[in-house]
Amino acid sequence: MKIYTRSGDKGTTSLIGGKRVTTSNRRIEAYGTVDELIAHIGLLRDQVSSSTVQQILINIQDKLMICAAILASDCEDCKVRIPELKTASLQELEDAIDNMEKELPELTSFVLPGGHAVSSFAHVARTVCRRAERRIVELSAKHFVPDIVLQYVNRLSDFLFVLSRKLLVDNQGDELKWIAGL
Repeated sequence: MKIYTRSGDKGTTSLIGGKRVTTSNRRIEAYGTVDELIAHIGLLRDQVSSSTVQQILINIQDKLMICAAILASDCEDCKVRIPELKTASLQELEDAIDNMEKELPELTSFVLPGGHAVSSFAHVARTVCRRAERRIVELSAKHFVPDIVLQYVNRLSDFLFVLSRKLLVDNQGDELKWIAGL
């Protein structure tokens, strides 16, 4: 199978279900930003030394691929089976957040990203995650998007924030509290 099809040479692409849309379509923006997030999670995974955290990030990439497939489908009765995102995936993120927070100092102010490269990679992934969330909200204003997709992406941004703090502690980085007007 060739990677290029030439079918998008005029700025259109096909959704799951066969409908062609412009590459600037809200649906393409939403799943394209999720795709970007998947790449950032991969970059973060490559920086992490813990095999446990690496496995969690692989699982997250898998769930994000499911989110992207859901967002890329525009059909009531697709001939292609679209995987489902389960509520257990939300619980996995919440459990991971709770476990990491047990090992972290209490958060008493906003923090500035930085302090160690691996923590910064997590912050970059978090900001891309927030953008994906905004794109999904925009799409859901006009088209049906299962609630679980937005819930997962929202919870993931929380996970990435807590992970950034955990990675900072694990790598003896300094957390810089944001104090207005410095």
